[in-house]
Amino acid sequence: MLYAALKAVHLLSLVAWVGGMFFALTCLRPALAPLDGPVRLRLMTEVLRRFFDVVGIAIGLMLVSGAWMLWSAMRVSTTRGLAFNMPLDWMAMITLGLVMVAVFGHIRFNLFKRLQRAVRAQDWPAGAAVHGRIRTWVTANLVIGVLVIVVMRLGAAG
Repeated sequence: MLYAALKAVHLLSLVAWVGGMFFALTCLRPALAPLDGPVRLRLMTEVLRRFFDVVGIAIGLMLVSGAWMLWSAMRVSTTRGLAFNMPLDWMAMITLGLVMVAVFGHIRFNLFKRLQRAVRAQDWPAGAAVHGRIRTWVTANLVIGVLVIVVMRLGAAG
C-alpha cells in the first residue's frame, strides 16, 4: 500500500512538471504573443516564478518517493537473501531524472535570476534574450521528461 502511494506521488509529481512545461511552451507562450514585449516578459516572469515553486516541490517529492521505493526494493531483495540488481529502466529513469533536475537548477538559479534582473531594470532586450534561453532549456527538459515517461511505461510493460 505504501509503495503504491509513493509510486503515485512520484508519477503525479512528474506529470505536474512535464505537463507544466508542455502547457507553457505550447499554449501559454503562443497566447501571449500579441502582448507588448515588456508586458509579456513581466507576465512570464511571474508565471515562471510560480511554476518553479511548484516544480521545486515536485522535485522534492520525486526524490524522496523515488529513494524510498528504491530502498524498499533493495530491502525486499536483501531480506530474501537475494542480490539486488537494479533494472535497466530504473537506471535510465534515475539518470534522466537527475539530468532534468540539473537542467532545472540551471534554469531556476541562473537564467531565471538573470531574467528577473533584466525585468527589474526594464532591460527588455536582455530579458527577451534570456527568456529565449529559458525556452530552449525548458524544451530540452520537456523532451527528457517525455523520454522518462516512455521509459517508465516500457519498463512497466516489459
